[in-house]
Amino acid sequence: MAEKNIMLVVAYEGTRYCGWQKQPDSPGIQGELEYACTQAFNKKNINITGSGRTDAGVHALGQVANFTVDTTIPVDKIPEVLNNRLPKDIAVLRAQEVKSEFHARHSAHKKTYRYQIYPSRIRSPFLKDFAYQVKYDLDLDRMKEEIIHLLGQHDFKGFMSSGSDIKSTVRTIYRADIYKRGDLIVIEVEGNGFLYNMVRIIAGTMVDIGRGKITESLRDIIGSGVRARAGHTAPPQGLFLVGVDYPEDLKNI
Repeated sequence: MAEKNIMLVVAYEGTRYCGWQKQPDSPGIQGELEYACTQAFNKKNINITGSGRTDAGVHALGQVANFTVDTTIPVDKIPEVLNNRLPKDIAVLRAQEVKSEFHARHSAHKKTYRYQIYPSRIRSPFLKDFAYQVKYDLDLDRMKEEIIHLLGQHDFKGFMSSGSDIKSTVRTIYRADIYKRGDLIVIEVEGNGFLYNMVRIIAGTMVDIGRGKITESLRDIIGSGVRARAGHTAPPQGLFLVGVDYPEDLKNI
């Protein structure tokens, strides 16, 4: 039987996990999915590739992964089969057979992230794992004025944490929004790729701008390329990977 290349769209609540990547001594989303696959397909070694790593405590509404397997299980039944074997805080939303050259990480051409901020001096037991509580008044109008400077192609090396060996720090941001939704301030950014902790540094910078700690323009901060001029790295629990986009010709077999 020929192997199929299967794409999964996965949602998870990342609080209990060390991140996407499996670790020998800590639970990772990748490891949980691979274990569920070995059970479902009765295979010993199934390697799942994700569109990118998410850190400990980060969530996903639409993480994308792929793996190859020879199976008689209909592709449209795979989500149900895997979800019966996965923890309740991980769910496969959709499965699709894709072309053999489809690769969840290398084929991705656009990602969307959301970051949630809870500006309140009173903590919420319902938001503690899903938003960054900020005990300061934030100037949303100024934050809106500044966030537009993210748009376009820039060298974002000042918005990357150390520890990455990436060769190019140039990225293109297609959309950058900030808005109020109920008690939350929500940041959404869409781009062709993101550096290590880039979205969390953007969020921390926007918070520091909103509270008046940073007074210079975001445009000048980006142009400087200096990490120290950007804001702090916001904590992981407010961050969601919303979705990943791919060329349609790779998804259609």
